[in-house]
Amino acid sequence: MVVEELLARYAAGERNFRDIELFRSELSNVNLAGASLFRANLFRSNLFRANLIGVNLYNANLIGANLYCADLSGANLSGANLTRADLSGANLSGVDLSAADLSGANLSYANFSYADMSRTNLHKAILIDTNLTGANLSGADLKDAQITGANVTEARFSVNIGLSLEMKRELQQQGAIIEDMSEKLYAIRLLTHS
Repeated sequence: MVVEELLARYAAGERNFRDIELFRSELSNVNLAGASLFRANLFRSNLFRANLIGVNLYNANLIGANLYCADLSGANLSGANLTRADLSGANLSGVDLSAADLSGANLSYANFSYADMSRTNLHKAILIDTNLTGANLSGADLKDAQITGANVTEARFSVNIGLSLEMKRELQQQGAIIEDMSEKLYAIRLLTHS
């Protein structure tokens, strides 16, 4: 589907664009708020400053996508692949990023307040001055992640991969909640909440 057709159908009131193929599409400044882009292929697409409030991007392919300053507040990005995506300056407050892949992604200056980032892959992600207030990072892979100047007030960390004791202490001093529990107890908690 070409972008013009997508935008025309959206303007006409259609919201379901499940499994849509938008490989390397130019979508900067578009408004797709509330649309379902379930399993959409947005590989390397330009979504600069796009309005994606409340969008369903469950299991979507956003590898290398440009989401600079995009508004994704309240969106469902669980299971999405955002490897090497640029999310700098983006609003992701209240998003569901559980089990998403953000490895190598640029998350600098982005707002992840109260986001569900449990079991998220943040391997080699860049989190410079990122707002993680109240975010849930339980079970997230933080190996080689660059966390500098981030606001971690009430952010929850437990059973994290790649989080040194020194880093845990540093995060705790900055207001993060560090829960050291066994992986077995964490698995039980996951099962009782799903």
